[in-house]
Amino acid sequence: MQCPHCYSHAISNRSRLTKHGYPIFFCNFCRRTFNERTNSPFNRTQAKNETILEAVLYRLRFKLSFQDLTEIFLLKGYRFSKETFRHWEEKYAPLITSELKQSRKGKATLRWKADETLIKVGSKYYYLYRAIDSNGKLVEVKLSEVRNIEATTSFFEQAVATVGFKPTQVTSDKEVTYPKAIEKALGSGVEHRAIRYANNRLEQNHRGIKSRYRSMKGFKKPESAERFCQAYDEQRDFFNHRRWHKDRKGARWRRADFVSKFYQLKSKFTSRQLVWQQSEMGV
Repeated sequence: MQCPHCYSHAISNRSRLTKHGYPIFFCNFCRRTFNERTNSPFNRTQAKNETILEAVLYRLRFKLSFQDLTEIFLLKGYRFSKETFRHWEEKYAPLITSELKQSRKGKATLRWKADETLIKVGSKYYYLYRAIDSNGKLVEVKLSEVRNIEATTSFFEQAVATVGFKPTQVTSDKEVTYPKAIEKALGSGVEHRAIRYANNRLEQNHRGIKSRYRSMKGFKKPESAERFCQAYDEQRDFFNHRRWHKDRKGARWRRADFVSKFYQLKSKFTSRQLVWQQSEMGV
């Protein structure tokens, strides 16, 4: 562990704790005191990191409104307003997205399926570009106001930056922007398939975000729409228990897998290493 102010490792523990029970440390070099949340997005938040994580995950994973969340946490003894949950989603959902993106870097297969679906934002419809690999794992998500060569090219470039390599095969529908965008972003050596019914798996995969956002009656701003869609797809892919298309597991195994992954994400979200990383991100 190092000091968040001067990055010195010459630190010592203090006997007292913060209001929420976090240990306090003292830097022997810059003579400052700090705790695990100093210079992080959690600093001075009037709730524990675990509570924030639960609220954001409930919002992303389940079909809950902000009013539903206030009632759920009221039963737990917390009195939060709807604006509190809206602020937490805006501030902390991108941190979950970033962490999960980094954890799956380099893990996709070399065959991708790409397509776009319509998402209502205000009174307009936007294009949500999505891509999965041959195992059904998420590759990338990007929201765009238009569907043209520039937007499609940007999506593939973002996908390559996320995964860390280029695919050898891309399957899409017969949208005219894909051939030129694939050649421009991925190179001429990538095989492009635009065969009827070959992209049905991704069409079915759209159901996740479609069913989740319909209960919200659309979005008001493109920024909030892209933030939510990216965070939703990242956590959906993280909690997905199926490793391949025909993988079948019993209910007991699925529940155990969900609990295990929840605590794994909780450990990452609340760990000191992630806090310092967030501080460096300048969120």
